[in-house]
Amino acid sequence: MREKSLPAFGAALLALATLAPAGAAEPPAAPERSMPARLAARSLLLDAADREGLAVAVGERGHVLVSRDGGASWTQAEAPTRALLTGVWLHDARLGWAVGHDETILRTRDGGATWQRVRHAPEEEKPLLDVWFRDERQGFAIGAYGLLLATGDGGDTWESRTVVEGHDTHLNAIAEAGGSLFLAGEAGSLYRSDDGGTSWQALPSPYEGSFFGLLPLSDGGLLAFGLRGHLFRSEDRGRTWTGVASGTEATLMAGRELGGGKVVLAGLAGVLLHSEDGGRTFRARELGDRKASLAILPGAGGGIVLLGEGGVRTIEKPF
Repeated sequence: MREKSLPAFGAALLALATLAPAGAAEPPAAPERSMPARLAARSLLLDAADREGLAVAVGERGHVLVSRDGGASWTQAEAPTRALLTGVWLHDARLGWAVGHDETILRTRDGGATWQRVRHAPEEEKPLLDVWFRDERQGFAIGAYGLLLATGDGGDTWESRTVVEGHDTHLNAIAEAGGSLFLAGEAGSLYRSDDGGTSWQALPSPYEGSFFGLLPLSDGGLLAFGLRGHLFRSEDRGRTWTGVASGTEATLMAGRELGGGKVVLAGLAGVLLHSEDGGRTFRARELGDRKASLAILPGAGGGIVLLGEGGVRTIEKPF
């Protein structure tokens, strides 16, 4: 099994041990419920999304956390799973989806207060790793061994699609940029779709290591990042890529554009990269706790909220 779960930390922390066990598979009948946890905001969180004043974070044991004050405080919502949740997408302040291990897909229609399990296929042994929706009905979930699921009815039903015949590398990230969809994964895998995800073409890759994130930029650029601090920028929809010095060998996991030319990236070993020129150059710093950061949200007063190994952390001055 190959390389978003993190089974252990410390010196043995592995970048995205995607297929590491996340606990026993759920039984096919009567879904389990996530367990209320007093310290859920300090548990492992793998992704977060925000929209119209709502923020949702997801992570281990089916934990779903909701914030409506810019990440200052979080409330745990009950979810119909204990699977590791790896990705979340919000359409607006009410409608959203989360994905995770056992091909689990959850949906909320009330701003994260309650969740419905709309897909669950543990027998496939293919964890889902990211999710993206074009609108309230059309969306995609991606994951291990080239898994691509599509829905046209808001998640009620899902169909499997092929990205590129013969390619079964893990797909870690999906993003839209300039009207096209992009996928990034292990072994330097990069793909683009210009027809809304119906067909895909493999893009020339600037290196052979895994990509864990894609960050579309407001100036039309696209960043792709991953293992050992590798960071690349494309100005032509992925046809060519230019290496960007990251100043670190730590694996990069998450990115966020904050406006005014400010971009921040984060990853393992407490690394935090910041740019003030739209992501063309970066400076690196290392947070003292050296905990992995796997998602970034904007915070109050120009700060950011990091989510990851240590749960939720607020960085008041990232730049």
